[in-house]
Order: sequence, then structure tokens, then C-alpha cells
Amino acid sequence: MAIFKGLIKGIEKTKKQVTGRIFEIVRSLGRIDEDLFDELEDILITSDIGVKVTEEILDHLRTEAKKERIRDTSVLIGILKSKLKDILKDGSNNDIFKRTDRKKIILVVGVNGVGKTTSIGKIAYLYSKRGFDPLIAAADTFRAAAVEQLQIWADRAGCGIIRQDEGADPSSVIFDAISYMKKHGNDVLLCDTAGRLHNKKNLMNELKKVYTTIEKNSDDAAVYTLLVIDASTGQNGVNQAALFKEVSNVDGVILTKIDGTARGGIIFPIAHEIGIPVMFIGVGEKIDDLDTFDPDDFVDALFE
Repeated sequence: MAIFKGLIKGIEKTKKQVTGRIFEIVRSLGRIDEDLFDELEDILITSDIGVKVTEEILDHLRTEAKKERIRDTSVLIGILKSKLKDILKDGSNNDIFKRTDRKKIILVVGVNGVGKTTSIGKIAYLYSKRGFDPLIAAADTFRAAAVEQLQIWADRAGCGIIRQDEGADPSSVIFDAISYMKKHGNDVLLCDTAGRLHNKKNLMNELKKVYTTIEKNSDDAAVYTLLVIDASTGQNGVNQAALFKEVSNVDGVILTKIDGTARGGIIFPIAHEIGIPVMFIGVGEKIDDLDTFDPDDFVDALFE
């Protein structure tokens, strides 16, 4: 319940932008007709839910309203709520905390400024709370002070960190971290990566080197790639998700900074249009303000 209340508070701006406006329109019109659907279309598109997802939602609402001969707007709201949950559940399979005999190596990618460093520290904290023994690899060796910032978060999470000097080869850091993991028995390795890459070719080359190092040295570890997206970037965040999906096997999204923006609607096109499930959502700056993403809880909080 405390987590759900935190989620409601964390997505307050998005809630006001999306469902707040929807409830207002439904109350003012009080009937189901094309005027209502036109208003809903405008709200959804301007809430960063995107054109394609909006069209699918409205087609579903029109079909259901006609088929069931719905006249009560509250019933239509219930159908909308259910459809939004289905969109977020599409393809989701968050087994990243499932305990198995295999070690986990989690590569965290994303452009600079989206919150990779803080997200890694917060996920390490989540693993520690669940009884795992996480280790962090500070492989973003190009950005000034990145390693020092990650050291602070590792200390907060109470976990170890493998680091080298600024400018070191990221693959070398990850190699050292995997070696340490094998020797000391850590069961989870969280790897930071550089976010300075500005074109697809550089991105592919850098990630290829990292993946090769992991593949050669990780034995049978389960490897995940998580993409960090800043919710406040809106459609630019959706574009980032599409780009990273092209050049790497992205298993899930960490959506950060949603508490500071009304543009949290991008969660829907990322999950449905780009096809990457959201695994974590960040609703604040404290170490426990990031948690696993639950589609039902998120939509329920939107309509609370």
C-alpha cells in the first residue's frame, strides 16, 4: 500500500495531464458521441501517448461502445482503463528478480543525463533487499566524475564496485568485474555504460565490444540489457528506445524522473509501439524511489 501511494504521488503530473483531463471532458459532455472521441483523441496525443497508440485505443473504444450499445460514460472509462492495462502488459515478462542457479549480468544503457548512474544504485539496493549479493561495474569511464558518482551510489546500496581510472577501456572494467564476480560469488553484476555516443555506428561498435567481453567470460550467466529513458523527454525518449532497440537486444526499460513531468504518457508507445516492456519506474530521488513496474498498479494509480 505504501508503494502504491508513492506511485500515485509520483505520477501526479502525468495523472493530471491524462486522466484529469479525461474526467473533465467526460463530465462536461456527459454522453458518448464523436465529440467525446475527438476530445479523447486530443488528450491522448498531447499526453505523449502517440498517434498510433491513440488510434488503437479509440478504435477499441468505438467498437466496444457500438457493440455493447454503451451509453454510460463511466462504463467507457472502465473500458479505456482495461485497454491501457493491456497495452502495458503486451510482451511484459519481468523475471529479472527470479532466483535461479544462474548468475545475472545486467547491462544498463542510455544517453547521458537520463539517470543511469542513480538507477544502477537503486536497482543494486533492490537486489540487496531481496537477499542477493550485487556488484557494480563502473564502465562509463568517459564522462567526468561518473565513476565517483557511481561509487557514492554503491556505498548507499551497500554493495561492491569495480572501477578503473577515467578513460579506461569499458570492456576491461567489465572483464575485471566478471572475474571478481566469479571469485567472490556475487550473483548479480550491474554494468554502467557510456552515454556519450552520438551516432549509431559508434553505439554499435562500443556495445559490440562490451557484449563480446561478456559472452566470452560470463559462462552461463543470464544477460539482460536495460535501457534508461528520462520520462520528461517525451517523444524524444520514444525515439531513443527505437534507436537502442535497433542496435542492441533491449530486454526492458527503466523509466526515470516521471515524478517531475506530465509526459509520463510515453510509457505506452515505448511498451506497445516500440515493443520494449517497462521493468522499473522511478518516482523520486531517494534510493527507494525506484521499484519494479506493475502495469495494473500504474493504470490504477492514473485513475485513482
